[in-house]
Amino acid sequence: MIVRELPGAFQLFFVMQGSVVPKIIGRIIGAAILSIIIVSTDKFIWDLPEISISAMGIFGVALSLFLSFRNIAAYERWWEARKLWGTMIADIRTLGRFIGIFAKDESTREKILSCAVAFAHLHRGNLRGVSALNSASHWIGGENAAAMISFKNPADAALRSMADQFQAAISAGLISDVGQLRISEILSSLGLSQAGCERIATTPLPYVYSLLVRRTTYIYCWLLPFGLIESTNWFAPVITAVVAYVFFGFLEITHELEFPFKDVQNGLPLDAMCRTIEISVCEALEKPVPNNLSPTHYVLT
Repeated sequence: MIVRELPGAFQLFFVMQGSVVPKIIGRIIGAAILSIIIVSTDKFIWDLPEISISAMGIFGVALSLFLSFRNIAAYERWWEARKLWGTMIADIRTLGRFIGIFAKDESTREKILSCAVAFAHLHRGNLRGVSALNSASHWIGGENAAAMISFKNPADAALRSMADQFQAAISAGLISDVGQLRISEILSSLGLSQAGCERIATTPLPYVYSLLVRRTTYIYCWLLPFGLIESTNWFAPVITAVVAYVFFGFLEITHELEFPFKDVQNGLPLDAMCRTIEISVCEALEKPVPNNLSPTHYVLT
């Protein structure tokens, strides 16, 4: 995720970090070159058919609406993912408070809360498709972390381990009836947040809708020069390039927001949120507290 203040009016046109321009520059240049070829052909070889600029305007409005709807749907996925991780952070903080209230045994508190941190790291690794073995090993030991990694869903294995430790504490009479109820609710909430994130990660926007919008965008940018030949003349390639930047940019932004857990510049900072959980647990266990992660070149991962 990009963490920086908005640049000034002059810098605005030169900032590439976090911008979609590097990803779509080829399509922009391609649209401009196509426009140059069409205008040159019309001026020097033969007259090409022209499309009413009014018709292109109606076409453009319709395309803008389609892109806006898709962009809103993608942003809602991104924002829901952030809320789910926020709920997980709040639940683990609440778990730390309840464990301190209802479980007087220090060893039980440390085991359950350490497993909660491992759960967050393993969940992050599962969503991003990376190994979280080292991060989890720091909290629950290499052997336990390796055992959880061997499961199809390591984060779910961590939740089961927390439930087992919770059950062992109940059997030993270390947690009261009220504490059992409250802590069970938190474990259930963590499972719901995990399932919500997995739903977002494994269910993209409908392919047929994405395909329609993408095709329509290309068709519009290819046809636009025919509507600009008469009214703009040699300025048509510039206008075509600007329109291509807007429409292809929206497509690329939507694609990036559609998958909020990817380790990209505009993705969610899962590493930083896991560090926030570590800080909360360390404070609950009265252990040395690590520092917050800081952005590297304005990028917070």
